[in-house]
Amino acid sequence: MPDIVVMFFLLGLIAGAVKSDLQVPKATYDTLSLLLMLTIGLKGGMALHGNIHWGLVPELLGVALLSALTPLLLMPVLRRWVRLSPADSASIAAHYGSVSAGTFAVALAYVEARQLAVGSEVTLYLVAMELPAIMVAIALFRRHQGAAVKESTRKLWHETLTNRGVILLTGGVVIGTLYGPFQGEEVTALFTGAFKGVLALFLLEMGLTAAQTLRPMPWHHWRLVTFALITPLLLSMLGILMGTALGLPVGSVVILAALAASASYIAAPAAMRAAIPQANIGLAMLASLGITFPLNVMLGIPLYHMLIELWLS
Repeated sequence: MPDIVVMFFLLGLIAGAVKSDLQVPKATYDTLSLLLMLTIGLKGGMALHGNIHWGLVPELLGVALLSALTPLLLMPVLRRWVRLSPADSASIAAHYGSVSAGTFAVALAYVEARQLAVGSEVTLYLVAMELPAIMVAIALFRRHQGAAVKESTRKLWHETLTNRGVILLTGGVVIGTLYGPFQGEEVTALFTGAFKGVLALFLLEMGLTAAQTLRPMPWHHWRLVTFALITPLLLSMLGILMGTALGLPVGSVVILAALAASASYIAAPAAMRAAIPQANIGLAMLASLGITFPLNVMLGIPLYHMLIELWLS
């Protein structure tokens, strides 16, 4: 049986497919996403409490490099095979190089349920992989357009670094690291104890949104649909190779593979709207939220775990 939180995603997907009047109010969804990102940050920070060391530096540089390389690999495919414009190619490459907090949360619940060995620093992967791909994709687009890469760089950095996901994740990590699992328990226990419940409701809304994105089925975008189905598996293999090269425990490799295979649907759309306004964000959301997110949540994470076990055996 899949993890129970995945069933809530499936419920939302089915409800959306049959055009039910079920809906999660926007204010509720905003609250759930804020709670989810803050809780992920707190859990990671509490795990890091007393475990910070210089060995984390090469590890985080490695996962950041993985994020930065992804647009370089995907841009030619999106331009030549998917046949998208430079703006849309850069946008989708940024989405796939950046990461999904929702996918991370499901992967974290997966490894915890199976009691897999996981490093205390995995939440920092989210922070380390959020920005590099976005910046590289924008630089590639501006180079193609012949524009100066430094144009509006300060504004872009500000918008990217101050979005709510980065603030909550980073702030949660800092607070959790400072106070640990015991000193701040009267506050942190409320968040961490409700983690799976919040995740279940968040995934219910994600299922509804994914169904809406896929209605009607975008058969005329079959190349993009194929890309969104195949790319996660290929990127997960890069995550597995990076994780094993860094000597990470099995649970950490599962999470890194899931993050490498994921696509952003929060930070990247906001950054692309600001930096590449001519890009069609709808195409990126179709691929990332309509196809890749359901694929990872329902099938991908167990598959990546199986591949890792085969690789290590």
